[in-house]
Amino acid sequence: MQMRKPQFRGRAARTRLDMVSSVILFLLVSASSGRGQTVVLQTGMVSHLSLEQVVDKLIVKNAERAAALQRYQSRRFYRLEYTGFPASLKAEMVVDMVYEAPATKTFKIVSQSGPKWMIDRIFKGLLQAEQEGLKNRERVELNRNNYAFSGMEFKDGGDGCSYVLAVQPKISNKLLYRGRIWVNSKDFAVCRIEAEPAKNPSIWIKNTAIHHIYQKFGDFWFPSENQSTSTMRVGGRAVLSIKYQNYEILAARPLQETDSERSELRRSSISAPLSNRVE
Repeated sequence: MQMRKPQFRGRAARTRLDMVSSVILFLLVSASSGRGQTVVLQTGMVSHLSLEQVVDKLIVKNAERAAALQRYQSRRFYRLEYTGFPASLKAEMVVDMVYEAPATKTFKIVSQSGPKWMIDRIFKGLLQAEQEGLKNRERVELNRNNYAFSGMEFKDGGDGCSYVLAVQPKISNKLLYRGRIWVNSKDFAVCRIEAEPAKNPSIWIKNTAIHHIYQKFGDFWFPSENQSTSTMRVGGRAVLSIKYQNYEILAARPLQETDSERSELRRSSISAPLSNRVE
């Protein structure tokens, strides 16, 4: 009897973690679909735009950034903790990633610890699914085909992430989300996401909270930290955290400045000093 009890506990916890793995996946695919977010010249002036204008600029800039970024690499630190009935489990994995435009990611596992089934079924399963998700990026991109944008607020918090938009998925897709996004007022890049999955992947999951942060590295914005917390209806809590470090841009094309941007910069140069330096 003592030999069977650990097996039962392992199977029960395994079932619960399998339920949340699809929740975790959508965040990774969402992060990968954004790729790099480049920085434009800072004019020293911030104008309050309409919702439509912000969304237009966000979509255009995302497309330009996606075309500009050709190759980069980084290191990821995965950590998954499950606490609750019938057992508490933990696994960790360090992965090096190389991205090649237009839609290829190569992963190399540096280290791993924890139950083998968690690493194989959860972590490695997420890596494989993320690669496959790149091939269907148009279904998860942040644009008007996939999302409805509403309820914009302007909050000058000092970090430049001033536009706060509500997003609601238009199509039925477990890889989409609903919630709020923070958009940088100069770069028109998403710098923060607070959301939940558009579709609950299982009746056994009560809720899932997603926290996603971007930061600027060199001339680009990249994912910095993700956390997904899922609460089970019958008890138990799963927390996945991913930290991104050691970004290195290996190849990138120069961005093409549009006529409207050139005109805006010329007008700004007359009324305010330009700062071309990116810290």
